[in-house]
Amino acid sequence: MSLSIRLSRGGAKKRPYYRIVVADARNPRDGRFIERIGSYNPLLAKDDEQRVILDAERAKHWLSVGAQPSDRVARFLDAAGVRERAARNNPKKAEPGDKAKERAEERATKAAALAEAVATPAAEAAVEEAPAAEAPAPEAPAEAAADETSAEA
Repeated sequence: MSLSIRLSRGGAKKRPYYRIVVADARNPRDGRFIERIGSYNPLLAKDDEQRVILDAERAKHWLSVGAQPSDRVARFLDAAGVRERAARNNPKKAEPGDKAKERAEERATKAAALAEAVATPAAEAAVEEAPAAEAPAPEAPAEAAADETSAEA
């Protein structure tokens, strides 16, 4: 029988409360367990001493028998000084995906092309002449007639 030390969820909806239990690994998360060795209340402040309550002696016993802790329980055991937990390292976690890399490359090429187009003198002359070519639109005749009638009154 493979044993695991894991969390069993209790509490109401959106108000979690966990029991730290030793259970057969084949049993469901909130199902039958062998022994309850502690509790975890994530709603309490991180520095609150009631957030994690753990019976270290029973945890040592079950670890010596061969129980495997879950990752979260292994953190609790490490904090209690019962068992060392090796730090994990996943350098590829923050690396963007393939499509994001492609989009970044496309943006870089567009920015380079735009910078190159602005840098050429012919493009600068075309940019300077374009706003000057547009003349302000004359007023519509209806607006002019309305202005004249209001001025006469």
